[in-house]
Formats: sequence, structure tokens, C-alpha cells
Amino acid sequence: MKNSIKISVATLAFASVFTFSGKAQESEPLKTTTPSTFRLSIGPDVVLPIGQFSDRYKWGVGGSLQAEYPILSEKLFVTLNAGYLNFFKNDEYTGINKSDLSLVPVKAGLKYFPVKNFYLQGEAGASFLTNKGDVGATKSTTFIYAPQVGYQFPVGEKNYIDAGVRFEGNTKFYDDGKSNNFFGLRVAYSFGL
Repeated sequence: MKNSIKISVATLAFASVFTFSGKAQESEPLKTTTPSTFRLSIGPDVVLPIGQFSDRYKWGVGGSLQAEYPILSEKLFVTLNAGYLNFFKNDEYTGINKSDLSLVPVKAGLKYFPVKNFYLQGEAGASFLTNKGDVGATKSTTFIYAPQVGYQFPVGEKNYIDAGVRFEGNTKFYDDGKSNNFFGLRVAYSFGL
């Protein structure tokens, strides 16, 4: 878990240094087309396990709801994200537990727009395993971190299609297991309130 925390802190620090150093070179502030209002987005997630996690599960699907509140004009937003993910078992896995894995991730973080409509997002939180007994897990909650990049495509005055790609790391579900990491794609409909 200490390595996971170190990786997430390093990722967020790198993204912050990169974006703030780019801002220092601007002659005039860049604006996004994102209005500075409270926003909601809802959409599907498709995920692809990597590493040892991909031995047991091939892919996953789910959905999430995200709230965004501006804290720095049109550039920086606080996010709160909750959703559901189902990972489909790998039929070729030879282990004892051959059930799908169901998670309810809850994350909070920051979303920063260094240039128009393009954003960097970093979140951390907890992932709750809803079928611990079915998969033989020893833990029901894990720490998660998720750096993400994305783009908002305008479709109306306050509405966007928000497409983001993320790496999401989960700590161990089993005492003797390894971390459970995956790549995710989220395509959501975003609207201002």
C-alpha cells in the first residue's frame, strides 16, 4: 500500500509541476469553455485489468456519477465520483474462485484545465467489494487512486461529452495478493446546473 500511495503522490506532483510550469509561460490566461458552475456528469465506464489482475478477470463494465465544483475560475474543479464496476471472470483462470468481481468505487479529487477543454484529473478514495464471499476475498474495502486525462467536447451552451482515460490502482483484496490495477475509459454526458 505504501508503494501505491507513493506512486499516486508522485503522479499528482508530476502533473501539477507540468501544468503550473506551463501556466507560468503564458502571456494571457487560457479559458476553457467550461462555465464556472456546479456540474454533474453521468456515463458508462469500460475497464481493462492489467498485470496479475488480468489473469483472473478479462474486462469490466459499469457506470459512474461525478459532481464538479469550481474553486479557481474556469481552471480548477473539486470532484466527487461514485459508481459501480463489474469485472467479468476469465474462463481460462485455473484458481478456485471463478466469480465476477463487483466494486463500488467512491473517489474525490481535482480536475485541472491547462488548455481549452483538455483536462488532467487526479482522484483517490475507497473501493467497496460487494461480493467478498463469492470471490473469497479477505478484505472488503481497498484504497484507490486514479490519475486521468480527458477532453470535453461541447454539445451545447452548458453541456459536454466528457471523455477520459485513466489508470486506476486498487490495493489488495487478499492478504497474500497483489494490487489490482486497470485502465478505464469513461464517456459521460456532462451538464451545468
